[in-house]
Amino acid sequence: MTLSELSPKQKTVLKWAFTPSTQERYKAIICDGAVRSGKTVCMLTGFILWAMRYFNGQNFGICGKTVASAERNIVRPAQEQADLAACFSLSYRRSDHVLMVRGLGRENRFYIFGGKDESSYALIQGITLCGVLFDEVALMPRFFVEQAIARTLSEPNAKLWFNCNPESPGHWFYQEWVKEGQPEQHSALHLHFHMEDNPILTPEAIADAETMYQGVFRDRYILGLWVAAEGRIYDMFSEQRNVADKLPELAGDSYVSCDYGTQNPTVFLLWRREKGGERWFCVREYYYSGRTSRRQKTDSEFAEDLRTWLDGTSPRAIVVDPSAASFIAELRQRGYSVQKADNDVLDGIRTVAQRLGAGELVFSRSCVHTLEEFQAYVWDEKAGERGEDRPVKANDHAMDAMRYFVSTILGRQVVSVKRRPRGV
Repeated sequence: MTLSELSPKQKTVLKWAFTPSTQERYKAIICDGAVRSGKTVCMLTGFILWAMRYFNGQNFGICGKTVASAERNIVRPAQEQADLAACFSLSYRRSDHVLMVRGLGRENRFYIFGGKDESSYALIQGITLCGVLFDEVALMPRFFVEQAIARTLSEPNAKLWFNCNPESPGHWFYQEWVKEGQPEQHSALHLHFHMEDNPILTPEAIADAETMYQGVFRDRYILGLWVAAEGRIYDMFSEQRNVADKLPELAGDSYVSCDYGTQNPTVFLLWRREKGGERWFCVREYYYSGRTSRRQKTDSEFAEDLRTWLDGTSPRAIVVDPSAASFIAELRQRGYSVQKADNDVLDGIRTVAQRLGAGELVFSRSCVHTLEEFQAYVWDEKAGERGEDRPVKANDHAMDAMRYFVSTILGRQVVSVKRRPRGV
């Protein structure tokens, strides 16, 4: 990628720390806005080029929500970046999460950190850093970010690099770094990105991406707005797109996802893939409420219900809420392959919303409780007032079982990118 192929905002990201006027004025850069708008690739390139230009034998930090996400979003793309590879050797040690960059007579260490929760700050204590890149900073807890920033205070020429997609307008990072007037308080350059700021995206790619997000997720990830999550969580759910009166021909492995309850309902969902297609169908559901029935079943009884409900189907795996330890043990004793679910709620909701909007999740009309929950599953307004995105803990048992399947078996989906032909 050459400078002539970059958008004006991308060029600014690359050049701000090298241009005397902006180099002296700004201690940090903040890039927020739409997904796939070209923020990350320019930021990681500019960050490494700046570090290698002005420092030698020093330590830097690269922070993601988790180490794995930082490896995926920063380390791997950096190693594949032709502009960096032309000048430097980049080698990554997984054993201690260090990216070594060598070239032009210089060598610097880039430590990879994950800021998943408040306790993560301990991982970054005790090290002096000459600069930090925060990827998806809005997904990190405040205390972790502040601890990472504190690691740079003894270096007068240190700089901070932040990127993120928008969250709630009450979010601490928006309030303290992005909100009008705040970037100036931190001597930060703020650039707000739109998908049109990424020159490799065609108009068709942008239109495709817009169809994959609706409601609050469209406002945040397509329009790049810091807006509150209100009302129904899956307001992109469509009877026409996501409900089937008649199932098509299905093929391949089947899966069961389970949300386990004692007094709360226990839910099983059976999933099959459309033959020759990309859509996954929730074929049928099991729903039992101990509170409504006034009788709580044992693990053994639920396992026997599962066997009867499967009616001869042999699922490749049963994905279960990881907190249901005794039920997991019961299923394994009976010979089932059990996988503990990925239970990251907000990441899971985002991924489910994207797949619903893309029409990749379809539910049999017979799944009556699941279809009812789609209408009743809502954001917690009180949490929203505190700047948090959180579902109301009610009418969520089938929704949790669905999320377990999507997060654990299907995994995170990436919006497809159609590159713009050269010269266009």
